[in-house]
Amino acid sequence: MQDTKIRTAVIGAGKMGAIHAKVYHQLPQSDFVAVVDIDANKAQRLAQQYNCQAFTDCADVLDKVDAVTIAAPTVAHLKLAKIFIKNKIAVLIEKPLAVNVKEGRKIVALAKKNNGVVAVGHSERCNPVAQAIKRLNIEPKFIEANRVSPYPFRSTDVGVVLDVMIHDIDIILSLAASKIKKVDAVGVSVIEEKEDICNARIVFENGCIANITASRLALKTERKVRVFSPQAYLSVDYLKKSGIIIKADPNINVVKWINEHKNLGDFDLTSVNWPDLLHIEQLDIDDKEPVRLEQEAFLQAVADRALTPEVSAEEGLAALRCAEKILASVKKHKWD
Repeated sequence: MQDTKIRTAVIGAGKMGAIHAKVYHQLPQSDFVAVVDIDANKAQRLAQQYNCQAFTDCADVLDKVDAVTIAAPTVAHLKLAKIFIKNKIAVLIEKPLAVNVKEGRKIVALAKKNNGVVAVGHSERCNPVAQAIKRLNIEPKFIEANRVSPYPFRSTDVGVVLDVMIHDIDIILSLAASKIKKVDAVGVSVIEEKEDICNARIVFENGCIANITASRLALKTERKVRVFSPQAYLSVDYLKKSGIIIKADPNINVVKWINEHKNLGDFDLTSVNWPDLLHIEQLDIDDKEPVRLEQEAFLQAVADRALTPEVSAEEGLAALRCAEKILASVKKHKWD
């Protein structure tokens, strides 16, 4: 398979399906052959854009593809994944992995039993900001993430935790690299029956603490994260693809300078512009499309089994487990 193009298809012709279709069509290692959706008109419209075939039944593409992206509603993930995994076809499943941990475990078990490649579409792990944090190899002690936006009018089959917060849960688990000790959370349902706003505090066994806020009822879109560590302080903006890092070592002289002038007593420290004293670095961020990076890693793992996808099924399951802990805490602290 390494010397030939990988035959790809998208299952689901909605917004995310269209994004994946566009990237599959562009990737040189991909031969984008089909779109599958139970709505024949939607499948046909998307297929026409990329000059490929349209189907309404997954069974019709089993002999035509090597790898697929499942971008259907979350409730259908297990049913669809089972069809392809059992037929030895690699699968990239849009986040979250499944509608609950029980179904997520079944997908992971199927992948192991059939020795299949299964990736999860946590595309924010491929965000250039997240990639930059990963390269720094820091040991976070506190992580604060805010991901809020106006109502999206999509993914109404899940609440804000599985729809929005799951991105930051996945990134935080990869950064903290520790088992979860405790979770406290509160959530509010405003528009839908499921939670529309949620805040969670996660305590890890290694001492790291994470505070996450997610909302789909905000007046503007914001995706920011701050990381405190013994090595550095980071502040990053996913939307602007920008960030700063203040490392501890280069700023030791700042503390010395402040103490010296305090002792002299003849200098007005309130006139000092604080940022001018600090050693601030702009994060080196590559401007690459997250979904493209995600699919490249997926197809590389399909072509070479020695490689792994950016986010494995096991990692997707870990994020789902954490999400369920948060939802359980929301239920426990439910407001009247």
